[in-house]
Amino acid sequence: MSEFQKNLEKYAELAVKVGVNVQKGQTLVVNATLDAAEFVRLIVKKAYETGAQNVIVNWNDDTVTRTKYDLAPDEAFLEYPVWRAKEMEDLADQGAAFMSVISTSPDLLKGVNPERIANFNKAAGKALANYRKAAQSDKVSWTVIAAAAPAWAAKVFPDEPAENQVSKLWDAIFKAVRADVENPVEAWKKHDETLHEKVHYLNEKRYQKLHYTAPGTDLTIELPEKHIWVGAGSVNEKGFEFMANMPTEEVFTVPYKTGVNGTVASTKPLSYGGNIIDRFSITFENGKIVGVKAEEGEEILKRLVDTDEGSHYLGEVALVPYNSPISQSNVLFFNTLFDENASNHLAIGSAYAFCIEGGKKMSSEELKENGLNESITHVDFMIGSTEMDIDGITADGKTEPVFRGGNWAF
Repeated sequence: MSEFQKNLEKYAELAVKVGVNVQKGQTLVVNATLDAAEFVRLIVKKAYETGAQNVIVNWNDDTVTRTKYDLAPDEAFLEYPVWRAKEMEDLADQGAAFMSVISTSPDLLKGVNPERIANFNKAAGKALANYRKAAQSDKVSWTVIAAAAPAWAAKVFPDEPAENQVSKLWDAIFKAVRADVENPVEAWKKHDETLHEKVHYLNEKRYQKLHYTAPGTDLTIELPEKHIWVGAGSVNEKGFEFMANMPTEEVFTVPYKTGVNGTVASTKPLSYGGNIIDRFSITFENGKIVGVKAEEGEEILKRLVDTDEGSHYLGEVALVPYNSPISQSNVLFFNTLFDENASNHLAIGSAYAFCIEGGKKMSSEELKENGLNESITHVDFMIGSTEMDIDGITADGKTEPVFRGGNWAF
């Protein structure tokens, strides 16, 4: 067996056993593009070997998607299949696990009318709102992973000969998810423990606010009184652990919806809606986004902010040191799953209910009362660099270093 095949097998096993942590008799739902077919077949095999009762694969194809955006009437982007949303809800109610294998080109929808993209994202967000709530409150196990594909690889490694690009991207993915080590499952257990040390420290501190400073950034973020920092592994309602993102290098919590003030500048491109948004800044007043500027993709960014009421506010605050494997690889993936794990980031849109004490069992109203934001979207954007300092401000006004020069200060 080739080295590549060995790593692919280890990666598939990791996705099944650590990512969604498939249980005996459980259904696994896999959403993937055709480019990932070989890898997905391995995932299906590993899932059945691990004890899955059913594995449902929902395929999509980038060429078909682009053709629709180019040729379908405008009305097509105002709807989302009701049966598909209902299926996801029903499967979540039955305790299925969900895996997304992403490999789409960051430029897939370049040149498409931004209104079409915004309309479809709104329609999908509304239709899938109940499923998203189940995922964001850890009711179900879910994970997002990636597979290399030609168009994406060409974007990441444009200077490589075409025949080497995909294998080079696979190598970068294997390294980022630790699939290239002897025992990846064990490596992830250790990684989980390391992140939880930072989580424990921050939860003991109970900072009231975080103050970010960097070139183009001067931002203060208030945290809800009962906020909880989390990192790496999550636990579903049945008590089974899972890893929502692979890779993951972050520890994160929720901001107080109306407690964000100042301006923040991006440090990496954001791949959103099949387009790149780059070199942008966002200004907040009492939590609300009151101004956006971007050198590339400004119209797409404005439409993202206008998705709904909640998309004018933040839903996540995440800390990632510059000295992390993905950052130090110096690979710009043009894919948020990877790039957010190389950089401090924030998310526009919905907050995770599990980031507040008792949040998993709270109603929407109770979550709002505790300062959490609700939206049909959740989009991370990267703000970290070696020039970023972050201070934690305690309830009595004391200031303590959390990050210095892009890395942990404790």
